[in-house]
Amino acid sequence: MILLINICNEKLHELEFVKPIEDILNKNNIEFKTKHYSKIIKNDLKSDKIIICGTSLKDNDFLKNLKYFEWLRNFNKSVLGICGGSHIIGLILGNKLKKKKEIGLKEINIKKEFLEIKGKRKVYHLHNLQVLPETFNHQNFYATLFHPEVRNKKLIVNFCNL
Repeated sequence: MILLINICNEKLHELEFVKPIEDILNKNNIEFKTKHYSKIIKNDLKSDKIIICGTSLKDNDFLKNLKYFEWLRNFNKSVLGICGGSHIIGLILGNKLKKKKEIGLKEINIKKEFLEIKGKRKVYHLHNLQVLPETFNHQNFYATLFHPEVRNKKLIVNFCNL
């Protein structure tokens, strides 16, 4: 069971940042449940893996509520953070937030294999901030600054199949 964590403050944003991931998981017959970060209870953290979804450019309320993510400090199951989710992972790990605006398609070169993906890829960016690099893997934490639910959907499936 995959736990999808919704960090969106607005219901409309969920359609753009959470629902596409739900659709990918449904299409691949991957069992999941979705919860807003403010509603997570201890029992939810028994999920096999966790995906922290992204949100829109101006929706940064989650950054004021990092206390809801303190459990990440001692969590030993695989976690994938997408965009805002990567900011959360990076901040919990002690990294600093900086301004970096990118919107649209960009070609990146993934030099070290990341969730079975390597080499040049076109990725979709939509962010004003950055904490971690384009792709990040440390222990059980995986993160992307870009949105694989838009392009590179296989990355999400690969994470779920770890």
